Amino acid sequence: MTNFSDMLSKAKAMQEKMKIAQEQIKKIEVEGVSGGNLVKVVLSGDYELKTIEINEQAKKESQEIINDLIIAAYNNAKENLKKKSAEELSKVTGGLNLPTDFKLPF
Repeated sequence: MTNFSDMLSKAKAMQEKMKIAQEQIKKIEVEGVSGGNLVKVVLSGDYELKTIEINEQAKKESQEIINDLIIAAYNNAKENLKKKSAEELSKVTGGLNLPTDFKLPF
């Protein structure tokens, strides 16, 4: 039974580390760009859009193109955030490939 108790305590320790990592991830801010830096966005670790910067040159484009540039910059930031989140979780899990929203069952 000691083996199970040991596993349980390790799981609880991992849960605490995951909780800390998830809090750290929320504090991360990443940048996404599109159109050769015509549009930049900043996204927080919990996917909150913090800022959108539209270059003066981009403002000369049609609204449809500006919209596409914003979407592309957001998607770039989202990918950057996924990579950064995975790096943070990897530090905690020792390389286990767990999803960022992974929850232990207790």
